[in-house]
Amino acid sequence: MRGALDPLSLWEREGAAKRREGEGDGVNSPSPRAAAQLAPLPKGEGKITIIPARHTHIAPIATRMRSADRIECTAMGHTARQALRAGLATSSLAWTALVDGRAEAMFGLVVTSALGGEGRPWMLGSDAIYAHPRAMLRRAPRFLAAMFDATARLSNLVAADNVRAIRLLRRWGFTIDTETMMIANIAFRLFHAERR
Repeated sequence: MRGALDPLSLWEREGAAKRREGEGDGVNSPSPRAAAQLAPLPKGEGKITIIPARHTHIAPIATRMRSADRIECTAMGHTARQALRAGLATSSLAWTALVDGRAEAMFGLVVTSALGGEGRPWMLGSDAIYAHPRAMLRRAPRFLAAMFDATARLSNLVAADNVRAIRLLRRWGFTIDTETMMIANIAFRLFHAERR
C-alpha cells in the first residue's frame, strides 16, 4: 500500500507542527471506544507488538523495506524514508509494528476530508511483517475500528503486482477495484471500505 504522499492540508500542517514542537506523542489520541479496542493483546498472540509510531522507527523500516513497497514509493516520487516521514507527519493515527522488538512496519491514517469523512490508510514495511499473517489478521479489527472512528470511508492505492498486500487487504475487508491506473509505469488499483 502506498504511503501518504499528497500535499499537506492546513489541518495536517498544524498537526505536524505540533508534533515537531513536542506537543502530543506524535499522533492524535484515538476515541475512548478505539482506545479500548487498542488495549494490549493477551500474551501468546504472536511476536508482533504494536506501538505508537515514532520518528526513530523510520530508518530501520526504510532500510529493510520490502521490494513491493519500495516500488510503490518510487512510483509516487519518494524514497522509502521520504514516504515514511510523509506518512508519519500527515497521519492523525500512526503505529509501528515490532517483530521481536524490531521496527518492521509503519501504518496509519491520513484524514483527507474531515467534513466528507474520507481517510487514506497506509502501510509500509519489511518482509518480516508478512511472516506473521495470523497475528496481523487478529490485530486488524482493532486498528480498523480506530480508523473508522475518524472517518466513514477508507481508500488508497495499491500496486497491482503487490499480491501479498492485496491478499491482506481483502482479508481485512477491503474491496479491491479491478480497474488499474498507471503512475510512473506502475499499475495501481484502488482499495476501499466503508464503516459498517
